[in-house]
Amino acid sequence: MDHSRDDGPADLVTALARARSPEPPGPGTPAGSAVRAWPGPPVPLPPAGPGELDVRALLRLSLAASDTAGRLRPAPSAGALHPVDTELAVGAGCSLPPGRYGYDPLRRHVHHLGRHTGGTPPGVTAELSVTARRTASHYGHRAWPLLLLDAGHSAAALVLAARALGAGEPVVRLDGLAGQPLAAVRVPPPGPPGGSGHRRPGPGVPSPAELLARRSAPPPLRGVPPEDTLRAVLATAVREGGDLRWCAAVGTPRPGLLELTADGTALRRLATGEARPALAAWAAGQAWIAEAGAVLLAYGCPTGAGAPHIRRTHLRAGFAVHQAHLTAQRHHLAARPVGSWQQADLGAALGGAPGRDWIVHGLALGTRHADEENTT
Repeated sequence: MDHSRDDGPADLVTALARARSPEPPGPGTPAGSAVRAWPGPPVPLPPAGPGELDVRALLRLSLAASDTAGRLRPAPSAGALHPVDTELAVGAGCSLPPGRYGYDPLRRHVHHLGRHTGGTPPGVTAELSVTARRTASHYGHRAWPLLLLDAGHSAAALVLAARALGAGEPVVRLDGLAGQPLAAVRVPPPGPPGGSGHRRPGPGVPSPAELLARRSAPPPLRGVPPEDTLRAVLATAVREGGDLRWCAAVGTPRPGLLELTADGTALRRLATGEARPALAAWAAGQAWIAEAGAVLLAYGCPTGAGAPHIRRTHLRAGFAVHQAHLTAQRHHLAARPVGSWQQADLGAALGGAPGRDWIVHGLALGTRHADEENTT
């Protein structure tokens, strides 16, 4: 990969501080190409043979666009701008010949970039970078947290797709140590039937249809989720969310913030009182959040955290919210990720030290979809 390509801020710490401020974005700018201009000839994705990892199916279930505008994809993106670029390092055991490829999610083909290098493990490693211009075209200085969250969502989409296909267990790199690529997901090929590396789909493994059906529900998202459902969504986020803390804001009849107990078997009250109007103001003034049935919140990433910490927590937040979204879908909830937060110092609002516990990501939840609201 050409690691000399620099599409990151000169100072991520300053970029995050500015994104968290009340400063409004400036006028929109051109988004540029919706797909990175990969060199090399286009290559169709061939079908998989017996025992091979089906790269075409993996990408279709995780990153491929399903409409000609390129908006509808299994991985969500702020403003449907989809800034994540994917480069593939392909080893043995795949439907693609070994080598390096750039992926075009609109045309669903790859570009051959180079030959297989020594040490490339079997299977495929998807390296995720971002073209910041796409997201900055609409969000301006608020773009960088959203770019990181989008990369985390894409990593989770690849993991879920690999599990749905029965591939080997994915290995995920979300350590935040690199600027580009921001993250990587290695998917081993499936093991032989009956062997130790072969996995059969189980009750916790998503089906391909579930992954293709996942969509961000349009607001409003009303109706408080049942306690057992909210507990399941929170448990998924806590399990996948690294060192972030998680809670959920709920409204009547007992408004407040709920979190999991230490053993994960129940919900406990973190704070009492109606938080959703404040969340709506913090989330770029999205008024509909004040009436959402519940709002899952990831918080942490203190003021002054270094660039690796910022990258790691935001990547993890996107990774966890993506999987929590699937859990919500399985419990028949409407759900919508909420990524843009300004002045959202949750820790200070709860009486703690300021600048320590900022909201990093959110997932609005409801028991009724917008189309159901419109028919009542």
